[in-house]
Amino acid sequence: MKIPPIIQIGDVLLSSEILTEMFCCDLSACKGQCCVEGDAGAPVTLDEIAEIEECVDTVWGDLSASAQSVIDKQGVAYTDQEGDLVTSIVRGKDCVFTYYGELGGIPDCCLCALEKAFRAGRTTFCKPVSCALYPIREKRLGEGLVGLNYNRWAVCKAAIVKGNAENVYLYQFLKDPLIRRFGEEWYQELLDTVKELKAQGYL
Repeated sequence: MKIPPIIQIGDVLLSSEILTEMFCCDLSACKGQCCVEGDAGAPVTLDEIAEIEECVDTVWGDLSASAQSVIDKQGVAYTDQEGDLVTSIVRGKDCVFTYYGELGGIPDCCLCALEKAFRAGRTTFCKPVSCALYPIREKRLGEGLVGLNYNRWAVCKAAIVKGNAENVYLYQFLKDPLIRRFGEEWYQELLDTVKELKAQGYL
Protein backbone atom coordinates (compact mmCIF):
# COMPACT_ATOMS: atom_id res chain seq x y z
CA MET A 1 0.00 0.00 0.00
CA LYS A 2 1.08 3.55 -0.72
CA ILE A 3 1.62 5.80 2.28
CA PRO A 4 -0.59 8.95 2.41
CA PRO A 5 1.37 12.02 1.23
CA ILE A 6 0.59 13.96 4.42
CA ILE A 7 0.73 12.63 7.98
CA GLN A 8 -0.73 14.65 10.84
CA ILE A 9 0.75 14.43 14.33
CA GLY A 10 -0.85 16.87 16.72
CA ASP A 11 -0.85 20.27 15.05
CA VAL A 12 1.94 19.30 12.66
CA LEU A 13 1.40 18.17 9.07
CA LEU A 14 4.39 16.19 7.79
CA SER A 15 5.29 15.24 4.27
CA SER A 16 5.44 11.44 4.31
CA GLU A 17 8.93 11.66 2.78
CA ILE A 18 10.20 12.59 6.24
CA LEU A 19 9.25 9.08 7.33
CA THR A 20 10.29 7.19 4.19
CA GLU A 21 13.52 8.83 3.01
CA MET A 22 17.02 7.96 4.23
CA PHE A 23 19.32 10.81 5.24
CA CYS A 24 22.50 11.28 7.26
CA CYS A 25 24.75 14.33 6.83
CA ASP A 26 28.17 13.57 5.38
CA LEU A 27 30.30 16.57 6.29
CA SER A 28 33.36 15.03 4.65
CA ALA A 29 31.56 15.30 1.30
CA CYS A 30 29.59 18.54 1.54
CA LYS A 31 31.73 20.44 4.09
CA GLY A 32 28.70 22.41 5.26
CA GLN A 33 27.65 23.92 1.94
CA CYS A 34 24.08 24.41 3.19
CA CYS A 35 25.40 27.36 5.24
CA VAL A 36 26.83 29.13 2.20
CA GLU A 37 24.74 28.13 -0.81
CA GLY A 38 21.34 29.62 -1.59
CA ASP A 39 20.00 33.12 -1.97
CA ALA A 40 18.83 33.91 1.58
CA GLY A 41 19.80 33.33 5.18
CA ALA A 42 18.36 30.83 7.62
CA PRO A 43 14.76 31.44 8.74
CA VAL A 44 14.59 32.84 12.28
CA THR A 45 11.93 33.92 14.74
CA LEU A 46 11.84 37.20 16.63
CA ASP A 47 12.76 35.33 19.83
CA GLU A 48 15.76 33.77 18.09
CA ILE A 49 16.89 37.15 16.78
CA ALA A 50 16.90 38.47 20.34
CA GLU A 51 18.98 35.49 21.51
CA ILE A 52 21.38 35.83 18.58
CA GLU A 53 21.88 39.52 19.32
CA GLU A 54 22.93 38.60 22.84
CA CYS A 55 25.58 36.27 21.37
CA VAL A 56 27.12 38.72 18.90
CA ASP A 57 29.81 40.10 21.20
CA THR A 58 30.84 36.57 22.19
CA VAL A 59 31.25 35.29 18.62
CA TRP A 60 32.48 38.55 17.06
CA GLY A 61 36.10 37.41 16.87
CA ASP A 62 35.12 34.31 14.88
CA LEU A 63 33.35 36.31 12.17
CA SER A 64 34.92 37.57 8.98
CA ALA A 65 35.45 41.30 8.50
CA SER A 66 32.79 41.20 5.78
CA ALA A 67 30.30 39.55 8.12
CA GLN A 68 31.05 42.10 10.83
CA SER A 69 30.42 44.90 8.36
CA VAL A 70 27.06 43.42 7.32
CA ILE A 71 25.96 43.05 10.94
CA ASP A 72 27.02 46.64 11.68
CA LYS A 73 24.94 47.89 8.76
CA GLN A 74 21.76 45.77 8.89
CA GLY A 75 21.91 43.69 12.03
CA VAL A 76 21.85 39.91 12.46
CA ALA A 77 18.69 39.39 10.38
CA TYR A 78 16.60 40.91 7.60
CA THR A 79 13.32 40.31 5.77
CA ASP A 80 13.82 38.39 2.52
CA GLN A 81 11.85 38.68 -0.75
CA GLU A 82 9.18 36.29 0.54
CA GLY A 83 8.64 38.35 3.66
CA ASP A 84 10.39 35.92 6.01
CA LEU A 85 12.89 36.87 8.70
CA VAL A 86 16.26 35.28 7.91
CA THR A 87 19.84 35.61 9.13
CA SER A 88 21.95 38.22 7.38
CA ILE A 89 24.25 37.01 4.63
CA VAL A 90 27.54 38.10 3.07
CA ARG A 91 27.81 38.75 -0.68
CA GLY A 92 24.33 37.27 -1.19
CA LYS A 93 25.61 33.88 -0.06
CA ASP A 94 27.32 33.03 3.25
CA CYS A 95 25.42 33.30 6.53
CA VAL A 96 27.15 35.99 8.61
CA PHE A 97 27.79 33.43 11.37
CA THR A 98 29.76 30.99 9.24
CA TYR A 99 33.48 30.48 9.59
CA TYR A 100 35.86 27.97 8.06
CA GLY A 101 37.88 25.42 9.99
CA GLU A 102 38.59 21.77 10.69
CA LEU A 103 36.03 19.43 12.23
CA GLY A 104 36.68 15.79 13.04
CA GLY A 105 39.82 15.82 10.92
CA ILE A 106 37.91 17.26 7.94
CA PRO A 107 39.58 20.51 6.74
CA ASP A 108 37.98 23.61 5.24
CA CYS A 109 34.51 22.96 6.65
CA CYS A 110 31.90 25.68 6.84
CA LEU A 111 31.01 25.86 10.52
CA CYS A 112 28.72 27.92 12.74
CA ALA A 113 30.21 30.47 15.13
CA LEU A 114 27.02 30.41 17.22
CA GLU A 115 27.21 26.65 17.66
CA LYS A 116 30.94 26.81 18.40
CA ALA A 117 30.34 29.25 21.26
CA PHE A 118 27.44 27.18 22.59
CA ARG A 119 29.46 23.95 22.61
CA ALA A 120 32.29 25.74 24.40
CA GLY A 121 29.83 26.80 27.12
CA ARG A 122 30.19 30.50 26.28
CA THR A 123 26.51 31.01 25.35
CA THR A 124 23.15 29.37 26.02
CA PHE A 125 21.87 29.62 22.43
CA CYS A 126 23.05 27.01 19.90
CA LYS A 127 21.73 28.09 16.50
CA PRO A 128 18.37 28.75 14.79
CA VAL A 129 16.11 25.72 14.92
CA SER A 130 15.66 26.01 11.14
CA CYS A 131 19.37 25.25 10.74
CA ALA A 132 19.20 22.26 13.06
CA LEU A 133 16.11 20.89 11.28
CA TYR A 134 17.52 21.11 7.76
CA PRO A 135 16.70 19.50 5.28
CA ILE A 136 13.26 19.75 6.87
CA ARG A 137 11.67 23.12 6.25
CA GLU A 138 8.87 24.47 8.45
CA LYS A 139 5.95 26.58 7.25
CA ARG A 140 3.23 28.18 9.37
CA LEU A 141 -0.13 27.25 7.86
CA GLY A 142 -2.50 29.26 10.03
CA GLU A 143 -5.02 28.14 12.64
CA GLY A 144 -2.16 26.82 14.74
CA LEU A 145 -1.02 24.31 12.14
CA VAL A 146 2.60 23.81 11.09
CA GLY A 147 3.76 22.10 7.89
CA LEU A 148 7.03 20.19 7.58
CA ASN A 149 8.49 19.40 4.17
CA TYR A 150 11.62 17.61 3.01
CA ASN A 151 13.68 20.08 0.97
CA ARG A 152 15.66 18.13 -1.60
CA TRP A 153 18.89 19.81 -2.65
CA ALA A 154 21.78 18.57 -4.80
CA VAL A 155 24.18 19.75 -2.08
CA CYS A 156 22.84 16.94 0.13
CA LYS A 157 23.22 14.02 -2.31
CA ALA A 158 26.02 12.54 -0.20
CA ALA A 159 23.72 12.59 2.85
CA ILE A 160 21.21 10.43 0.99
CA VAL A 161 23.94 7.95 0.06
CA LYS A 162 25.20 7.82 3.65
CA GLY A 163 21.67 7.50 5.03
CA ASN A 164 21.00 4.51 2.81
CA ALA A 165 24.35 2.94 3.69
CA GLU A 166 23.72 3.31 7.42
CA ASN A 167 19.95 2.67 7.26
CA VAL A 168 19.08 6.00 8.91
CA TYR A 169 15.76 7.65 8.12
CA LEU A 170 15.36 11.43 8.00
CA TYR A 171 13.12 11.54 11.08
CA GLN A 172 15.70 9.46 12.99
CA PHE A 173 18.65 11.61 11.93
CA LEU A 174 16.81 14.75 13.05
CA LYS A 175 15.53 13.31 16.34
CA ASP A 176 17.19 15.91 18.58
CA PRO A 177 16.16 18.98 16.51
CA LEU A 178 12.59 17.67 16.21
CA ILE A 179 12.45 17.21 19.98
CA ARG A 180 13.91 20.68 20.47
CA ARG A 181 11.19 22.16 18.27
CA PHE A 182 8.14 20.06 19.18
CA GLY A 183 9.01 18.25 22.42
CA GLU A 184 9.61 14.68 23.64
CA GLU A 185 5.91 13.80 23.77
CA TRP A 186 5.39 14.86 20.16
CA TYR A 187 8.40 12.88 18.96
CA GLN A 188 7.17 9.79 20.78
CA GLU A 189 3.84 10.20 19.01
CA LEU A 190 5.79 10.36 15.76
CA LEU A 191 7.49 7.05 16.60
CA ASP A 192 4.12 5.52 17.53
CA THR A 193 2.72 6.69 14.19
CA VAL A 194 5.63 5.09 12.31
CA LYS A 195 5.01 1.83 14.20
CA GLU A 196 1.31 1.94 13.32
CA LEU A 197 2.02 2.68 9.65
CA LYS A 198 4.38 -0.30 9.53
CA ALA A 199 1.73 -2.53 11.10
CA GLN A 200 -0.75 -1.38 8.44
CA GLY A 201 1.71 -2.15 5.65
CA TYR A 202 2.39 1.45 4.62
CA LEU A 203 6.07 1.37 5.65
